[in-house]
Amino acid sequence: MKQHRAVRTPVFNGPAGWNVILPPAAPRAQLKGTEGCDVAIVGAGFAGLAAARRLHQLDPSLSVTIVEAARIAEGGTGRNSGFMIDLPHELTSSDYAGSGNSHDRQLTLLNRQAIDFAAEAVAEYAIPEGWFQRMGKINAAASATGLAANVSYAEHLRHLDEAHEMLDAGQMKEITGTEYYKGGLFTPGAVMIQPAGYVRGLAAGLEREGVRIFEGSPVLRVGSNAQGWLVETAQGSLQAQKLILANNGHLESFGFKRGRLMHIMLNACMTEELTPEALRALGGHECWGVTPSDPMGTTVRKIGPAQGGNRIVIRQGGYYRPDMRTSADDLARVVRHMRRKFDARFPMLKGVRFEHSWSGHLCLSKNGVSVMRELEPGLFTACVDNGLGTTRSTLTGIGAAEMLCGRTSAITKFFNAEAEPARLPPHPFDTIGANAYMRWKEWQSRQE
Repeated sequence: MKQHRAVRTPVFNGPAGWNVILPPAAPRAQLKGTEGCDVAIVGAGFAGLAAARRLHQLDPSLSVTIVEAARIAEGGTGRNSGFMIDLPHELTSSDYAGSGNSHDRQLTLLNRQAIDFAAEAVAEYAIPEGWFQRMGKINAAASATGLAANVSYAEHLRHLDEAHEMLDAGQMKEITGTEYYKGGLFTPGAVMIQPAGYVRGLAAGLEREGVRIFEGSPVLRVGSNAQGWLVETAQGSLQAQKLILANNGHLESFGFKRGRLMHIMLNACMTEELTPEALRALGGHECWGVTPSDPMGTTVRKIGPAQGGNRIVIRQGGYYRPDMRTSADDLARVVRHMRRKFDARFPMLKGVRFEHSWSGHLCLSKNGVSVMRELEPGLFTACVDNGLGTTRSTLTGIGAAEMLCGRTSAITKFFNAEAEPARLPPHPFDTIGANAYMRWKEWQSRQE
């Protein structure tokens, strides 16, 4: 029996803000004793849940079991910004443009397929509409450099024949309520989700279709045997014919792609519910979302009662951590930084406190590729979302399920054609270099 032992299990700092603003959910059982199924999935995030749904679509007779280290929506799904983006969104670029028109057109079509897959799940599982809003997003610019980046990205979108609209400072104030932004680039295809609510609804819908989900069960070992694959936790085991690892950067924790995956910690803060007086002082639309014109800038969302209350979510401050952990000191330092960012954007809300702050984990590869393939016979992966967890992870989950069932699709062809993740410099040079580069890029984009 060939075994892959986990050298670490997920650790989270701070609450998953999107989850705690929703009504409490009843806990699910932990994996205890010996269980069996046709397909086991490790990870109940966007990728794992998408894989389970696609498996059920392709072969409803399959018994599918998901094993999740935390509780549903307490991991990365409750810690991201909730943008499902259809257009090129390359985080290592100066303006999000990808590697070329042909590649970007192909990826845009796939992203829209993932968004449609999610929309169908929303309708099928009666997920509240407020948790999935087709409202577009804005690249916000606060400086001449930011405005220039938007012009560059708009030119790229024009070559792709994609709809977009340039917004001036007055239009930005009308939408956001603040005079901070000098302009914006609106694109209509993005979806704003309540990420914790969406995955809760997706998980509940899958359970009604017969998928089993175990929570609070970090996987310690996976190994191949004569019956397929054995998944082991501290209290139980799950024998499956085939296995999908949908655990993003923790793919490396089981020994796969070592020295090739970049682990970035990002942090976010969520305000308390805004009072009627604060809402009047702010003005603007009830719900909106802006990504910074420079990828190293600050992401901001304003949400309403349908998402968990009138609140503002702000995210910024990344750093490289190969151990995938954030210390309390790290989080406190970045929260102070985000407070300054928040006050600069919303001087009329200086008395509004942050109710929740948290850290989340991004996994990127140096060359921007994911890992969606069959690594060993019967072992499939849907990992490395490159900071695009909602859309990219949905795609890799769909693709892994299709590969497992022997299907070929545009999704499987795209990811199987990708190169291997590029090798990183040896430790500690990877950490020193990555953190120095991010500090420099953040300084460059400080107004954004």
